[in-house]
Amino acid sequence: MLVPDRRYPRTARVGRLLHEIVADELERITANDESLPLVTVTHVEVEGDFSRATVLLSSMDEATADALQAHRPRLQAAIARQVRLKRTPQLSFRADPAVSSGQRIEEILRDLNQGNGDD
Repeated sequence: MLVPDRRYPRTARVGRLLHEIVADELERITANDESLPLVTVTHVEVEGDFSRATVLLSSMDEATADALQAHRPRLQAAIARQVRLKRTPQLSFRADPAVSSGQRIEEILRDLNQGNGDD
């Protein structure tokens, strides 16, 4: 669950809205484009002036990054159609560091459990 930014509640609301729009549009794109695997949008970070937004994904390799850059204009057009902002934020994409941290913690816990079972 997202915790709203108390200092900038509008930024948090716009981030949640962009999250929904980008996730829906990516679902449509992946249905028609096999170069882009199914990806999960975990969060969208929006700058205070709404000029840029970073889309955090559950995983992203170089091929996925290239495909996302190719579809960036379509994603931004979807945002422009659905959100009333002075400017449409320029999108960038990156892997969510929280996902890889969580996977690493799972590995550690799994190793600890296996170590306890051997005794």
